[in-house]
Amino acid sequence: MRRRLPAAALALGIVLALLAAAPALAAGYRYWSFWDGAAGGQWSYAAQGPSLARPADGSVQGFRFAVSKDAAAEAAKPRAAADFEAVCGATAPAEGRKRVALVIDFGVQADAPTGEVVPQEAPRTACAQVAPDATTAEALAAVAKPLRYNSAALLCAISGYPQHGCGEQIAQTGTAEASAEPSGSAPGGGPSAGLLVGIAAVAALAAAGVWQSRRRGR
Repeated sequence: MRRRLPAAALALGIVLALLAAAPALAAGYRYWSFWDGAAGGQWSYAAQGPSLARPADGSVQGFRFAVSKDAAAEAAKPRAAADFEAVCGATAPAEGRKRVALVIDFGVQADAPTGEVVPQEAPRTACAQVAPDATTAEALAAVAKPLRYNSAALLCAISGYPQHGCGEQIAQTGTAEASAEPSGSAPGGGPSAGLLVGIAAVAALAAAGVWQSRRRGR
């Protein structure tokens, strides 16, 4: 009977760890995600926030408002290609300035906060001409004011949208829970803390089970 107890405890521990991680897997966040334009018109999740990133001349930067999972692989991408020529091709280069192509995707009505309307259905594009050392946030401010940030410098609104809220967590039912900042918004992406704790707990319990099994075999 005593030999069965460690196995039962291990199984129970794994179940509890997975249950603890489940909210992190199920929950999403309503927020503006930030993207770098990549080769072939593709998007890659930005490793820095827009207030830290300093794009080079000819760069494409994207923003997408959506309810997304708290992970780069599951975040909603801008629905327009990262095409510098399509956005800035008609803007002549200027000495002492750089051109940054911006794609601003306000998302779909289903992801809009209660009582608000998506400003436009199709993604907006703009070519910002800014100083050579300007950040993406400064380029965005040049073409898409007003911007709104919270006290932690998280980008909350572009062109005044949305009027309220900032990175709030959304339950599976689509309702907002207590406000929380997605780790992918500022400055970069990654899984949520709850998921990492759950995975670590499962790994530790699994290792304990292997150790216990080897001990019995001696």
